[in-house]
Amino acid sequence: MTEEMNMDEVKEYREGDHVTGVVTKVEEKSVTVEIAGAPFDGVIPISELSSLHIEKAADAVEVGDELKLAITKVEDDAYVLSKRQVDAENAWDSLKEQFENGEIIETEVKDVVKGGLVVDLGVRGFIPASLVEDHFVESFEDYKGRTMTFKIVEMDQEKNRLILSHRAVVQEQNDKKKEEALSSIQEGDVLDGTVQRIASFGAFVDIGGVDGLVHISQISHGHIESVSDVLKEGDEIKVRVLSVDRDAERVSLSIKDTLPGPWENVAEKAPIGSVLEGTVKRLVAYGAFVEIFPGVEGLVHISRIAHTHIGTPHEVLEEGQTVQVKVLDVNPEEKRISLSIKDLLEKEDDPREENFSYEMPEETTGFSFGDVIGDQLKKFKE
Repeated sequence: MTEEMNMDEVKEYREGDHVTGVVTKVEEKSVTVEIAGAPFDGVIPISELSSLHIEKAADAVEVGDELKLAITKVEDDAYVLSKRQVDAENAWDSLKEQFENGEIIETEVKDVVKGGLVVDLGVRGFIPASLVEDHFVESFEDYKGRTMTFKIVEMDQEKNRLILSHRAVVQEQNDKKKEEALSSIQEGDVLDGTVQRIASFGAFVDIGGVDGLVHISQISHGHIESVSDVLKEGDEIKVRVLSVDRDAERVSLSIKDTLPGPWENVAEKAPIGSVLEGTVKRLVAYGAFVEIFPGVEGLVHISRIAHTHIGTPHEVLEEGQTVQVKVLDVNPEEKRISLSIKDLLEKEDDPREENFSYEMPEETTGFSFGDVIGDQLKKFKE
């Protein structure tokens, strides 16, 4: 304060007054400011510089800065001032309006603390870890200094409590994308998708803002034991839309409908006369159905199972058994294939047939068979 100050210009300030001060000195834990018309300077403790924790005063202000301040205490030769209090008073009115209107706030993350993030909106704003993203985040270390968008989810001026959420912004954006996607998706559409999650009964696929379910039965033309045997999270795939329930926000998808059908080119893959390996899928009274390709089954008629007569296929076959079959006939249009097992088996001897051997008697004497007959003929002549 200059000694030449005209005493007529000296103003009397009281606790609670708001003043404008210019920073004249910055120390580690305090700042000195000159107040126009005041008889002496004011001091801002480091704790009153910002709503956030700062290590040194120079982190918040520098010499020459003009600040809006509140007098918190009047001493004999100095005023104790607060920048934080004025910032908060000015901020709450604006924050209340933003909260009521559901506005999105864009600001920089000032600090990462235990349990979440901190921002400075004139008052200290806290973002709990659970409200940072819509997915689990292992570490928030690289979030400091990042500019992000938030919505106020809770505020209490009396308790100086301000809670924000980035997750709410993300969910709002996702909901908008989902609404747009659901309105544009039509049954029969073939779309690009990304596998988001694997479940025992199928896979959830993102098709541009909305997740659809590919049931395990719609993944492949052939039978699969486990979804994870075929798909994994992050896979880029093509899907066909089977149905859309916009009210329930459910979309049913199929992968197998975008793949070549199992019967496509089956005549080339299984020409008549070829020998293939298959798995017995079903046994019925009139024969056995054998899967020779994923989704392609052929019939082995009961008469083509064995060379010997059998009353039922269960006598010689069981479901799940691997067998060799010969292709007898192929009809791709009707999706029918006739197969034979017995054509690949060696014909067994009929146990009902007796095996006889005919042997001539050994010549133990000097007589031949002709000699014996000749002697008999002589007797008839006598």
